[in-house]
Amino acid sequence: MSTARLVAKRLRRDGWRPVARTVAARLASAAVEAWQLAEPGLPLREEDIMDSRSLVRPSPPAPAKSGSLNVGWVCTPPSPGSGGHTTFFRMVEEMELRGHQCTLFLYDTNDDDTSRHQETIHRHWPALRAGVRSATYGMEGVDALVASSWPTAHAVAGRAPGGVHLFYFIQDYEPYFHPRGFLYALAEDSYRLGLTNVALGGMIAEVMQAEIGQGPETIIPFGCDTGTYRLLHPTNRVPRSGVVYYAKKKVDRRGYLLAKLALERFHTLHPEQEIHLYGDTVAGWDIPVTNHGNLPPEELNELYNQTIAGLAISFTNISLVPGELLAAGNVPVMNHASFASGLLKDPDAVWAPPTPAGLAAALAEVVSAPCIEERAKAIADRQRLDWADTRNSFARFLETACARLQQEDPRDALQGGRT
Repeated sequence: MSTARLVAKRLRRDGWRPVARTVAARLASAAVEAWQLAEPGLPLREEDIMDSRSLVRPSPPAPAKSGSLNVGWVCTPPSPGSGGHTTFFRMVEEMELRGHQCTLFLYDTNDDDTSRHQETIHRHWPALRAGVRSATYGMEGVDALVASSWPTAHAVAGRAPGGVHLFYFIQDYEPYFHPRGFLYALAEDSYRLGLTNVALGGMIAEVMQAEIGQGPETIIPFGCDTGTYRLLHPTNRVPRSGVVYYAKKKVDRRGYLLAKLALERFHTLHPEQEIHLYGDTVAGWDIPVTNHGNLPPEELNELYNQTIAGLAISFTNISLVPGELLAAGNVPVMNHASFASGLLKDPDAVWAPPTPAGLAAALAEVVSAPCIEERAKAIADRQRLDWADTRNSFARFLETACARLQQEDPRDALQGGRT
């Protein structure tokens, strides 16, 4: 029997949904097979792969000149809505407000032209005044360089001019972004390249100590944008209803597949509750969802104020989402994960088993609770650490470190000491 006749027979017997699922599964299987046959990508240039055991800095840094500093900030080209870049740029803004000169050095594995990224930066982070240059064209003329990810840490360690203070602003334990293998090892070695490691939140410090036996030089607090995310009090606002989820389909540590299955189960428990998605637009779900796409912060705060709960999944450091939800009076429902559970100790946060049934049950309990509006006000009224505290902590540390004469032997850098 021909393929067409088989398909027609099954359509008559089972309907179009099972057939569509089978076709989609086979197409996905073929795509996975093709992906597996392709060579894995390297997120840094081959010449920028450093080895902590043999890396030698040209000279130890001297005390920075008095007055303002020239600080270079090394990052990958940002995309609109990138939480990691937003947090990193907050540190840049603080240093600019303190009178220091800042330059963004973009590290792109494929292109040295930064012009196409400048419009994105200036449009979505308008408070930044920093100039934009390519990291691969040279990073001279600075007193300090700050890396923002493990590939940029390797690039900074290898490309930095002599006599420059080197820092690594660590927002997550990035070896966990990869399966155990070469990229995992490169990410792990980025903490041993002699940069001064600055951890955002205590979770990273605990993981570093547990995994590599070496903690960061300092920890700065994990903040929240309490100026943007807050409780709104419009007189005609309808009561809260529904749940919200930030979809990142290609970032496995953010648990997209787990969230999809959990929300489908939640819908069977509470079909009256609308499910709002923002970030990536999704299709093909078996339940109705409302796609909002990428939202600017002010509109996102409105969505948080309209809904009861938010699903916030992360298998590494927590994202910005839980704190933003809480500031808006929304209840974050999160997956239990090693280390991260100890970072957010807010009594209003809900932790659940990292299973579809566990998260669905937790969401159902939150939306079924009495006095939802009163609870939202009580949650939003709690005092929370603002990003201003984080910014000040990092800026003070950077200024102090650059002003201090480094007495260590340069060879100490090989053991993970400060440069």
